[in-house]
Amino acid sequence: MHFKNDTDLYHVIGKNIKHYRKQAQLTQAQLAELAKISISYLSKIEAAGCNKSLSISVLNQIANVLDVEINEFFKEE
Repeated sequence: MHFKNDTDLYHVIGKNIKHYRKQAQLTQAQLAELAKISISYLSKIEAAGCNKSLSISVLNQIANVLDVEINEFFKEE
């Protein structure tokens, strides 16, 4: 995996989180509550124009809730 810049990286991560959240049939509010993050933070992460940095800890919390390997968030189509 190689990303030209942080914006591209955050876009891929956000898109994948949204994909797995929908696959799990969870709303943003439900995922945010289960992952113990604010809904506004999650909505910023999932936004197409996201430029918000993410901690590995938050990614891990989200991955655990969605029952996916954390590396799935970094995969491009």
